[in-house]
This record gives sequence, C-alpha cells and structure tokens, in this order.
Amino acid sequence: MRITHDPETGHLSARPRGPVARETMQIVVTGGTGFIGRPLCASLCQDGHRVTLLTRRIEAQWPCGSTVTAVEWNGRETGAWEHCLDGADAVINLAGAPIADGRWNDARKQLLIESRVLSTRLLVEALSRCSSKPRMLINASGIGYYGASDDRVLDEGAARGQGFLADLCLAWEAEALRAAEFGIRVVMLRTGMVLEQDGGALPKMLLPFQFFAGGPIMPGTQWVSWIHRHDHIGLIKWVLATPSVSGPLNAVAPEAVTMNRFCDALGRVLHRPSWLPVPGFALRVALGELGTLMTTGQRVRPTKALSGGYVFQYPKLEPALRAILVKEQGGCRKESIPLSP
Repeated sequence: MRITHDPETGHLSARPRGPVARETMQIVVTGGTGFIGRPLCASLCQDGHRVTLLTRRIEAQWPCGSTVTAVEWNGRETGAWEHCLDGADAVINLAGAPIADGRWNDARKQLLIESRVLSTRLLVEALSRCSSKPRMLINASGIGYYGASDDRVLDEGAARGQGFLADLCLAWEAEALRAAEFGIRVVMLRTGMVLEQDGGALPKMLLPFQFFAGGPIMPGTQWVSWIHRHDHIGLIKWVLATPSVSGPLNAVAPEAVTMNRFCDALGRVLHRPSWLPVPGFALRVALGELGTLMTTGQRVRPTKALSGGYVFQYPKLEPALRAILVKEQGGCRKESIPLSP
C-alpha cells in the first residue's frame, strides 16, 4: 500500500493493494435517506454499484439518479420489498431513529428499540427466506455497547457495559448476528460521534461558539470517540471489499480525545474561545438519562480496521475539523459555522 502524507493538513491517503470492490455489486440499503445513508448511497453509485433503497418515503429524485431504485418499506411489516433482497450481493442496514433527538422517556426509548431491533429482526427473517442470499450484512450499531468507561482503551473484544444504550446495542447486534446462522457474513459497525456540518452532533456543538460562548460539557474529562463521515463511509466500502472482516467493527478514528481537547480544537479551528463550560447537572435536569450520556464517554480504538489495513484519511481531530469547517474562498481561508438545525 502506498501511503502519502500532506504536512499542511495532516491527512493520510493511500492506494490500497488489498481487495477493492471493483466489480459491480447489487447493494440493498436501509436508512439510506439519513445523515450517513444519503452520501453513502451517492458514493456507492459513483463507484458503479447498483443501489436499492428501502425507505419510508419515496422521493422524486435521488442524488445519483437512475442508479438508485427506491422501494417502500416501513420496517414493521413484510411486503414486496423482500424480493429486492433475493440475489443482492450485500445489505447495509442503517435504519434507526436518531438517538439524541429527544428526552429519553418511555415512549422515546420504545421508538429507539423498535426502529432498530424490530426492523433488524424483520430484515433478517426476510433474508432467511431468500433463495439466493446476499453474501454479507453490514449492520449499524454504536459504541454505546461499551457503556460509560474511564481511561481504558476499548477494542472490539471489550466487554459490554451497563445502561440503556448498552442493552439496546446488545439486542440490536443479536438480531443481526442471526443472519450468520444461514451463511451470511455479518459486520456490526459500532459507530462513534460522526462529524460533518450537515447533521449529527457537530452543528449543535457549534452554535455556542458562534456567539463566542463555546466550551466543553462538564466534567470535560470524558472521552469522545469520533470519526469523520468520509472515513465512516470509507470503512463501509472497505468492509464490502474485505471478506475476512466479520463481527463487531469499531467505526471511530484512531485518536479519541477528551471533551476538553475536543472543544479546544474546535475553538482553534473557528478562532473562537472555548471558555464557558456547560454544567453536567443542567443537562441531566433538562434531558434526564440522555443528559447523563453526554457527560460520560468511551475511549474506543478501531483495532480491527487498523490491523486489517484500512488507512484513515482523517486520523486526527483538528485536521478533520478543518476539512469540515474551513473553506477556501478566493485563495483565503474562511471559517464556515453552520447554524444548528
């Protein structure tokens, strides 16, 4: 593998000698209209693959036009969508309601469970009935599997933690792993904080910085395991092309940072101070159990990806933030601070 380093940005790039999904594949994607799914589908199409999107809403146009076929499904009922699975090469299951979009009351927790565990169960049951089964299932999961932790470095072999998210991820992964019983290679993407400016947690974190009131969520020592969206999509494509990868896969960058360091880097990139901490108790009062999640973290390492030869384009935080937030305009560098949606 030839690896090059850009000293200005800190980016690493590589031309892999290992397997690359050059042949045209038929790929079925659920959750393909979301923050990760939409650019993933566009990237797969650009690579020449045929994408079938199982979706709750049929749109008139997709970013990649005629190379995407949209089929309606609601994640709860069997139907004509099952025929799309027969003969497909791979299924990528990203379906699930957003974790941090509301206070975790009983109704919200039930939605988070049903949109992940029950929809995955439905999908795997449909796969079991296929006469020509896909070779692989790439299923979303999260680093919440590990629960809240201290400074210990957690790889894919670490034990499950405690709490609602750990229990949710365990049940979610268990449903996906049932596909291995009938010969399908299963990979569970334990995803950290995905960074881009058009969704996820980053725009919400940027808003205080816009008003020169940015700062860390206390206590500030909790770990943030993050990944640039470009690398998250890159990992999915790497899994498609690497038959030796199976089981859990930590979808995080190699450099986890504390919340203090994360906000310091954000302030440097934006030329804004990082001085006003957000009290943890205020989040817990406002958001309940979800607020507690924001004051804890995990120090996760992508051991399988690194040992398997995946080369991260954004292994370090500050160059990743600069790639997202600093735009070149007329030879001048300009910070782009999007408003929180």
